[in-house]
Amino acid sequence: MNPDRITSLFNIKYPIIQGGMVWCSGWELASAVSNAGGLGLIGSGSMYPEVLEKHIQKCQKATDKPFGVNVPLIYPQIDDHIDIIIRNNVPVVFTSAGNPKTYTKRLQEAGIKVVHVVSSVKFALKSQEAGVDAVVAEGFEAGGHNGREETTTMCLIPDVADSINIPLIAAGGIGSGRALLAALALGANGVQIGSQFAVTKESSASEAFKQYVIAAKEGATKLSLKSLTPVRLLKNEFFDSVFEAEQNGESVEFLKNLLGKGRAKKGIFEGDLKAGELEIGQVSSMITEIKSAKEVLNEIWEEYLNIKKSL
Repeated sequence: MNPDRITSLFNIKYPIIQGGMVWCSGWELASAVSNAGGLGLIGSGSMYPEVLEKHIQKCQKATDKPFGVNVPLIYPQIDDHIDIIIRNNVPVVFTSAGNPKTYTKRLQEAGIKVVHVVSSVKFALKSQEAGVDAVVAEGFEAGGHNGREETTTMCLIPDVADSINIPLIAAGGIGSGRALLAALALGANGVQIGSQFAVTKESSASEAFKQYVIAAKEGATKLSLKSLTPVRLLKNEFFDSVFEAEQNGESVEFLKNLLGKGRAKKGIFEGDLKAGELEIGQVSSMITEIKSAKEVLNEIWEEYLNIKKSL
């Protein structure tokens, strides 16, 4: 499908959006991706309102290109985040984990483009009805919090593409030029990439987490905590305890207590590879080194062009 629908919507060079990942996506990563021609996103889900405002202002100083903020709608101080985003003239907002009707109109009235993340045709249609400017359809391969339907990107994208008429961004299992070309062939207008950018030099994730991702092989991740909020995790001691609890049929309350608070921060940001929650996508098995965000983006685009030419 036509990638111009995404590049013109956001005024960017390449139809590539960086995922707004908690504990990875601060102003340094977002500005680096935007400066390289993609759309960088600040991941607000791990930020207090005052921290988010500082990241937005630092990002504005680091790039004169468009960037956005990813906002999980279940965040407890969501109204404060929305106020800060509008007050600081952020051009793009990606929302997830909630009803897109809640803030879309208000954001758009402030001149902000709004994109909502979905994992099914049903919610893609609801997002379109809510008036969003585009949707991200995220397949089962994705890292972090995931859809309950467990629909793979290969099946999800053409189904959503046939159901909506607004621009479509594919996510989940995408980390190369080959995958970008495949996503466009399936009906998307652009892609959102998380895992590849999570381990770049500019990512705020810990070095220990980045190295653990690089060492990951095929089958190193698994969707867990399905009775709470499904999340794809790298296997470690914490994952083993979750898997054992689920196999034993433990209650939702037991799993909530096991998860506790701050697990993702402990694993991704602080580098506790045993007790931390290590969120990453299946594409992690193909990541072999730490590069700059610019290198990642340029390599993806060059591979895309070369393979497209060879077909």
